[in-house]
Amino acid sequence: MKSNGGIFAAGGLGTEVQMYSQSQPPASFSPQTGWSGTYERLAAAGHSPRIAFTYSSLEKPTEVYLAENVEQLRQARPLTAFNKLFTERDVPQGKPYRWTADDGTGVEGMLIYPPGKFEAKNLPTFVFIHGGPASADGNHFEADWYQWDRLAATQGWLVFEPNYRGSSGYGDKFLMQIVPQIVSRPGKDILEGVDALVKSGIADPKHLAVGGYSYGGYITNWLITQTTRFNAAVTGAGAVEHVANWGNDDTTFDDAYFLGGLPWEAQQRYHDEAAIFQINKVRTPTHIVAGANDIRVAVSQNYLLDHALHNLGVPSTLLIFPGEGHSLSKNPWHGKIKVREELKWLQKYGGVAPRTE
Repeated sequence: MKSNGGIFAAGGLGTEVQMYSQSQPPASFSPQTGWSGTYERLAAAGHSPRIAFTYSSLEKPTEVYLAENVEQLRQARPLTAFNKLFTERDVPQGKPYRWTADDGTGVEGMLIYPPGKFEAKNLPTFVFIHGGPASADGNHFEADWYQWDRLAATQGWLVFEPNYRGSSGYGDKFLMQIVPQIVSRPGKDILEGVDALVKSGIADPKHLAVGGYSYGGYITNWLITQTTRFNAAVTGAGAVEHVANWGNDDTTFDDAYFLGGLPWEAQQRYHDEAAIFQINKVRTPTHIVAGANDIRVAVSQNYLLDHALHNLGVPSTLLIFPGEGHSLSKNPWHGKIKVREELKWLQKYGGVAPRTE
């Protein structure tokens, strides 16, 4: 709330999350001129025009800032220096990347380059798929067990983060275009993005890998049934069969909505959009992780994937974290182990030697 009775809010548009204000309803929201990047966690007092927020960008780690008012965002001063260490390191650079899908729809994503190789060509490429699906990768700084794109980049990978159909920040129509093709439509968007990167000489077609967690795991599991172009896959907490997953999911309404009905109402679609029924086409070495107590995506989905790959003779490994749910939040060491093993898998099968300096 602003001191004049209006309101302000942070809103995502493409790869940016910027500040917007509204003087009085029903006036439209107006963008405020700020730094390129991501504004979050806004806070203000009713008696003062000052506004506090967190801000980050690809090369600027998250800190808390204070602006005298919403019109002076560029003059905001930092209140914290929690992540000063990152400002002293050679962090990867990145930029948005755009391509056109087969139906003419524009699709966008992010490219995160290895340090010292910004805009280089013919780079080994790791396709890192966000979860959600109502989320988006963009111009922000994040580094944890779930979002480890910068760690992959420091190991020599160009990280391609596609905001496929179903991502937020591109309007309601774009968001809902995964209904009822919960994995096949976004999967096609992603593969067409990879094609564009290869055609433009940015991605090395001989060194491609793919990965994601949660809904990103759904799509990873699907993609390795659609193509053998990936040398390695790292997937986590992703479904491969939708009927059992619907029955064990603590939010059963979302998958049913995305699939266009309940299992007995859309039987063929539940079959057609499930990776397990095309799993015989997989040739990609696949590393799988999950929490033993996950009730968002049942851990049994990961056992099913691993069992199928073993029967097919496809190299795979399954890492289950005891006591963890979907978010791997019980033990911080679990997140560290997860990323360590995923990076080792990418190195082993992706054929990319890590940086030693």
